[in-house]
Amino acid sequence: MKKYVLIAVLGLGLIGQSAQALTLDEARGQGRVGETLTGYLAPITQDKDTLALVKKINDARSESYQQLADSNNLPVDEVAKLAGQKLVSRALPGEYVKGLNGKWLKK
Repeated sequence: MKKYVLIAVLGLGLIGQSAQALTLDEARGQGRVGETLTGYLAPITQDKDTLALVKKINDARSESYQQLADSNNLPVDEVAKLAGQKLVSRALPGEYVKGLNGKWLKK
């Protein structure tokens, strides 16, 4: 019986952690992150959850950019910059983007 209770408690703890994990849409909406012309997400706030999310997203983007670069025989930084231009232009009103001047702008 104790074994089942322990498993249930651990399971609820894991569900609670994943339910509390910050999503990209939430971070964008809360002004915690913004898109850059480099193709990578950048943190606006420096809290632990935001920084972890930025790292996770940027690692995935880097891998994706590398695959696209390899399959199209292009430099990876060129693929990233093209993606960055699209991501900045697609940012929704109220979301942050980093301008050419290096400053954050709210769309």
